[in-house]
Amino acid sequence: MNSLLSSSPYIGRFAPSPSGPLHMGSLVAAMASYLDAKAHRGTWLLRIEDLDYDRNVEGADAGILASLQRCGMHWDGEATWQSRRLPLYEAALKQLQDDALVYACGCSRKEIQDSNLQAGAPKNGAAVYPGTCRHGLAPGKAARALRLRVPQGADAVYAFADRWAGPQRQDLASEVGDFIVLRGDGYWAYQLAVVVDDGAQGITQVVRGADLLDSTPRQLYLQDVLGLPHPGFLHVPVVTNDSGEKLSKQTGALAFDTGTQASELLTSALLPAARFLGLDVRTGNVEDFWRQAIPAWAQRLAQLPERT
Repeated sequence: MNSLLSSSPYIGRFAPSPSGPLHMGSLVAAMASYLDAKAHRGTWLLRIEDLDYDRNVEGADAGILASLQRCGMHWDGEATWQSRRLPLYEAALKQLQDDALVYACGCSRKEIQDSNLQAGAPKNGAAVYPGTCRHGLAPGKAARALRLRVPQGADAVYAFADRWAGPQRQDLASEVGDFIVLRGDGYWAYQLAVVVDDGAQGITQVVRGADLLDSTPRQLYLQDVLGLPHPGFLHVPVVTNDSGEKLSKQTGALAFDTGTQASELLTSALLPAARFLGLDVRTGNVEDFWRQAIPAWAQRLAQLPERT
């Protein structure tokens, strides 16, 4: 049976984007990461991932911090903002450039999609980058982004054991292709930023939603080429709406915390989130909720098949 980790120290994190208030989907992810850290007597850090400046909503970061505190989730140390850590990403990119792992790409999304269709890929399949600019930009092409070369052959296969979802395997060359580390609009790509931040903060366990499961092999590869350790991973199921879509701001998710009283917050948000994670918690008090939820999380993990 799956048991609590024996490695020490445990350092986890919750890393929301300030594109709006927390909703039930983000609460489930926050709760899972918080409970995992507390069940392992570890450290729980809070990082605001605000590099996609076009999607940031003014004041959303402060609202997220306040909602977490009202829910009884208190992070360790100072909260951090990615926008204040830009030199770290610049240093990582320079390292990749020095190792000749990065190149300029002039392809648009439509050009990539057309190349995939011409190669016989399904119309709604994943947009695998075909390597068009791997050996240099075509005459007249301007750089739109910087891409990271992925290995070929057996070296492209990344496998890992997720503590919730089980064994995972992905061929970076055939399923992803060379991926972006610096976007055409000058924004840092999520994959690079999250790996650099997790490495700098010493994150040992990443607990997040299953929508990011597919990103993990890219992050493992980036950790390898940057000389960073691999953390452990646990991806919990995502909350969906009535149409089966992942609950998000883009799919109309509503804020769960509108300044209600603690008792209302418990019944409308904390208890439903715990039930979604398979936790049997029954209480009318927020403090007592966490006293019950932490051992309930440990018991839930023990019910999962061994992930080795």
